[in-house]
Amino acid sequence: MSGDLDGTGTERAVRRDGAVRAAVEQGLLRPDVPIVGLLDVAGIRESAAALRAAFDAVTAPGTPVLHAFAVKATPLVPVVRLLHEEGIGVEVASPGELALARAAGVPPERTVLDSPAKTPAELREALELGIAVNADNPQELERLDALVKSLPDTASPLGIRVNPQVGGGSIEALSTATATSKFGVALRDEGAREWVVRACLDRPWLTRLHTHTGSQGIPLTLMAEGVAASYALAEEINERAGRQQVDTLDIGGGLPVNFASDDESPTYAEYARVLREAVPGLFDGRYGLVTEFGRSLLAKHGTVVARVEYAKSAGGRPVAVTHAGVQVATRTVYAPGAWPLRIAAYDGKGLPKEGPAVVQDVAGPACFAGDLLAVGRAMPLLEQGDYAAALDTGAYYFAHHYAYNSLARPGVYGFVSDEGGDIAFATVREAQRVEEIVAEAGGVYADALTVADRRGGSGRS
Repeated sequence: MSGDLDGTGTERAVRRDGAVRAAVEQGLLRPDVPIVGLLDVAGIRESAAALRAAFDAVTAPGTPVLHAFAVKATPLVPVVRLLHEEGIGVEVASPGELALARAAGVPPERTVLDSPAKTPAELREALELGIAVNADNPQELERLDALVKSLPDTASPLGIRVNPQVGGGSIEALSTATATSKFGVALRDEGAREWVVRACLDRPWLTRLHTHTGSQGIPLTLMAEGVAASYALAEEINERAGRQQVDTLDIGGGLPVNFASDDESPTYAEYARVLREAVPGLFDGRYGLVTEFGRSLLAKHGTVVARVEYAKSAGGRPVAVTHAGVQVATRTVYAPGAWPLRIAAYDGKGLPKEGPAVVQDVAGPACFAGDLLAVGRAMPLLEQGDYAAALDTGAYYFAHHYAYNSLARPGVYGFVSDEGGDIAFATVREAQRVEEIVAEAGGVYADALTVADRRGGSGRS
């Protein structure tokens, strides 16, 4: 089942093919610029609309709902600005992500700060700005106690993150509700649930509970079980308080993405229905809602396109050596079983390549043997001058550069098409220049260590 508003992934694939062709024709891709990231603007807007519609369909009229984009998924200011225009706020987990959100124009009241390691300075800034904060642990709550006293007029909604300990999914590293997860207060540990209840009763300004069960590899039913645990806790707190102290539930994000085809599944509508069946009281208007989706909003709308620099053979198997590898697809290269990517073949003109399927490897440019985007993949034979496109890479790929071999960050371009199919590109991020790589590598301090060695000191002046 598809989550596209047109009911199929076909239109998205057609837009993608047109964008690759246009990138070649307009010179975004060429021999001296052998890799780019492409973002489908229409697709991003469609996903944002699908998210809003899914929750509107099951939520009582007038219920305050904030859909906050997890900036970590695609930390690019123009992307955050586009989603803000589509009615989506932000969830940030570092000073850098907060700075990106502010640069995109997202107001404090549509911003949520989550992080397991917030410094006192980060917490103070959030409260001074009026940003919502979810305390991760008792020590952080103690810091908030002091800040609330010194900033009694803060507009920040404040809450506690809880770990319902309902279990993990198929990818352990992305399962955040296991017995030993580092996030939140572990509800099933001895005395923990009562501690959360008492912490709230002692602090009338604690009005939120936050939970997040995980992301890729987590089934919808397990996500709903985690939300149900948080809802039950909120009901207990409010009953013991004799009033509705907890008025908002932040249910996190984590909708899995289908990386096997162009179909978008599961959908936001499916998840909303599962939640409604599991936790009907969540949607009756008594609680405001916050969501924190990331990957599911962007993944399907990004494509990394790389030129085939060389086509060779090893052990009888064809190998296409491209300019996309570990630097853009780090998770896929190091954990291919958990993060396989579809690869589409295009010819030198940017047209979908035709021909018999040939089993081949698609390699990246980094100097280690495991830098492979795909192994033993059957597709039309990639030849020198062709292009290999890594699909579904709009989240956690070209915006999370890994500087192995000091490989440059590729440029990223959003694309839109008119009714006639003509493609226009907008620069989201320029390709990194070699001079910038040198600067980041301490180029201005080139003599620092040799001078320090001669002086027998630190080298600081």
